[in-house]
Amino acid sequence: MSKVKVVLDADVIIHFAKGGYLNLLPTILKEYDHMVLDIVYDELNHDTRSQLDNQIKFLKNIELVSFKASDDMMYEYFRLLENKGKGESACLAYCRFSNNVIGSSNLKDTADYCSMYGIVYLTTIDFLYYAIRRRLINSDDAERFITDVKHKGSILPDIDFSTYMPNHLL
Repeated sequence: MSKVKVVLDADVIIHFAKGGYLNLLPTILKEYDHMVLDIVYDELNHDTRSQLDNQIKFLKNIELVSFKASDDMMYEYFRLLENKGKGESACLAYCRFSNNVIGSSNLKDTADYCSMYGIVYLTTIDFLYYAIRRRLINSDDAERFITDVKHKGSILPDIDFSTYMPNHLL
C-alpha cells in the first residue's frame, strides 16, 4: 500500500518560497510524501519554480507528478474548472479520487469541497503549526514568516499559535 501524499497547491508553495522555508516544508510532515501536480507547477512564477526545482532535483523531497487522470477524475476536474482555478481543480479532483491530503490555503475554493468529500486539507498556517509542534521552528519564527510573506504581497491571517488548532489533527 502506498504512502498518503500531501498534494501541494501553488499558494502554499508560494508562501513557503516567499518566507524562505520551502526547504522546510516537506520535512514538517515527513511521514507523508509531498508532491506537486504539473498543472500547479505551471502556475508558479520563475523564481518560485526555480526554488521548487531544487527541492525536486537535488533534495528529492517533493515529487513533480503529471496529472494523468482517470475518467472520473478528469470529469471532476473539468466540472471544478467552471468556478475554480486550474491548480485547485486539479488538486481537488486528484485528492478526491486518490485519498490523499491537499495542501492549500485557498479556503474559499477548497474548504467546502474538502468537507463534502472527506478530504483532509492543510493550510500554510497548519504547516506552521505542525512545524512549531515538532520543534522545527518556534512561534516567533512562524510569526516572522507570516510578516515576511505578507510584506511580499501574500495574504495570511495573523495567528496566535498558542491557541491555534488546525482543522485536521494529524
